Amino acid sequence: MKYFSTSKQKILPVLFSFILAACASIGSPDGGPYDETPPRVVQCTPANKATENTKKKVSILFDEYIKMENASEKVVVSPPQIEMPNIRAIGKRVKVDLFDSLQANTTYTIDFSDAIVDNNEGNPLGKYTFSFSTGPDIDTMEVSGTVLNAENLEPIKGILVGLYAADTTFHDTLFRTHPLIRVARTNGSGQFTVKGVKPGQYHAYALQDMDGNYRFSQKSEMLAFDTTTIITSQRPDIRPDTVWTVDSMIEKIRMVPFIHYFPDNLVLRAFLESGQDKHLLKTERKTPESFTLYFTAPQDSLPHIEGIGFDADRVLLPEPSLHNDTITYWITDTLVSYPDTISFHLTYLDTDTLGNDVLHTDSTMELVSRTSHAKLEKERQKKAAEWKKEREKKIKRSKTVLPDEENPYEITYMTYEAKPSGSIDPNQNVTLTFSEPIAMVNMDHIHFYEKVDTEYVEAPFLLRPVEGEVRRYRLFAEWEAEKRYRFEADSLAFLGVLGHYAQSIRNDLRVRSLDEYGAIFVRLVGIEHSDSAEYIVQLLNKSDKPVAQMTTDQNGRADFFYLKPGEYYMRLIVDRNANGKWDTGEYDSMTPPEEVFYFPRLIPLKAKFEMEQDWNFRSISLTQQKPVAITKQKADKEKTVMNKNRQRELDKQRNGK
Repeated sequence: MKYFSTSKQKILPVLFSFILAACASIGSPDGGPYDETPPRVVQCTPANKATENTKKKVSILFDEYIKMENASEKVVVSPPQIEMPNIRAIGKRVKVDLFDSLQANTTYTIDFSDAIVDNNEGNPLGKYTFSFSTGPDIDTMEVSGTVLNAENLEPIKGILVGLYAADTTFHDTLFRTHPLIRVARTNGSGQFTVKGVKPGQYHAYALQDMDGNYRFSQKSEMLAFDTTTIITSQRPDIRPDTVWTVDSMIEKIRMVPFIHYFPDNLVLRAFLESGQDKHLLKTERKTPESFTLYFTAPQDSLPHIEGIGFDADRVLLPEPSLHNDTITYWITDTLVSYPDTISFHLTYLDTDTLGNDVLHTDSTMELVSRTSHAKLEKERQKKAAEWKKEREKKIKRSKTVLPDEENPYEITYMTYEAKPSGSIDPNQNVTLTFSEPIAMVNMDHIHFYEKVDTEYVEAPFLLRPVEGEVRRYRLFAEWEAEKRYRFEADSLAFLGVLGHYAQSIRNDLRVRSLDEYGAIFVRLVGIEHSDSAEYIVQLLNKSDKPVAQMTTDQNGRADFFYLKPGEYYMRLIVDRNANGKWDTGEYDSMTPPEEVFYFPRLIPLKAKFEMEQDWNFRSISLTQQKPVAITKQKADKEKTVMNKNRQRELDKQRNGK
């Protein structure tokens, strides 16, 4: 024990000194300057840009300890590897093990992007690419560009971009049957650079590769293709390089020579094909009177339901969503809805393992209501009794006879929502939305008035069901600015399919003054009149959502009236098939998605102002069109040295040291 104690006394001071030295080397205040020198490559095995290489193991040695950040997202090996390489940082080395067989006479690139930083301060190495060739020559051509979402021009981060040789056979099916020959991955700005390309002609593709096979094999994969043939080239060029002082001031700008590779401005518009895999996602029955079917993709037609113990065609009223991917069924017969469980056979389109849509039948589907009729009735009776008891207390406290008042829990009413209410624009109409589908409307119990002087007088109006929506009606009238109107419907006006009436409705409306609005008149420049395409102009809010939409006339004009003062953005859809909406593309027929353009600037609008705006939507690149303020995908933060030493000196000056 005595020997152990003595050794311990000798070792501890030495160990303590090592700890202090380690802390000082990191640069903690105030153990000396921070390390602001990026790691430097000392040795590569095989050598960078080596030829005739047959080794599948790569080792890169640095002059200090390093680490890799987000390596799985940033490091890309090309040609793409079917079996995932093992890429890791160990001490001062980055090691890469390739498991696929090496292809003959092929240039391999390992693009680390900015993933490599030093271990202590995170100083970035910068964009770094290692390459070697299995043949006598190494390919150095590069192809660069940007991938945007075709529907909204959002940059797409992390999507693969790859090339096929233009002279490859089976070109029409190549993207489905063969992996891309060279690949890169986009950054936060949607930008990519495919490196190590052999001189030649190519076609470019983008792919959100869900299964890691580097080809378009699933409908759920976002893709892009360019039907034009690109030709690689290069030329000497110069670019400015800024030299900074220690005070973060510009010392000088020098011109640096470099090799400029082309093409460097490809724009790929990525999209999801229509007709995604169809499956029944889930079923839900929140209340006894209805149930909902949820599908993973739009259904071409409504499912077929064969009731077990009831006539589905007579009892069920479907309320489908716009694309038939969510369908609510209302059970209009209480004898069917009262039991806790409803059973039926369900037949619908389902995508099989070969990708074909086939009819599938769930032989016996049973849906149990979350809340039973008996429980709901018990809760209603309890609330009715509580209301009656509270009213009796009021009578005793007031010591007078109160006027008759209907117990709101004795009769169950439909609820409703009227929008807009209060103030309304001259070009708006009122929409009534009820809590259940409408079975009958009694117009004798509905009235519409216009205020003339101090009196409300009957005025003409129309009340029509909204097409395709079983719970909505729309009120149309000749609205005049600065006038007041009133819509009234008593409790016998609207009857729902479940036997409930709506409570009395009264909606007072005031049409806003014309002085509260502005107008924007848009004229498109350079539109083509040779085809059947139409041009849809949309005004957008700061959330990139349409607030107004118009199809241009034959002169390319879209006039927007009654606009509230504010800030607007603008989008254009080239409606190729004139169906009034944006349509996606399809690979098999090589049909690109319909074109979308953004006006590159904010449009501020004041009340009582009319703005004329010409728009040449093809005058600038798509990558420069969408305003940054409404672009959701922001650029990656550039990794730089954090200049801690500069801050350290400033702190010392403030402290008088």
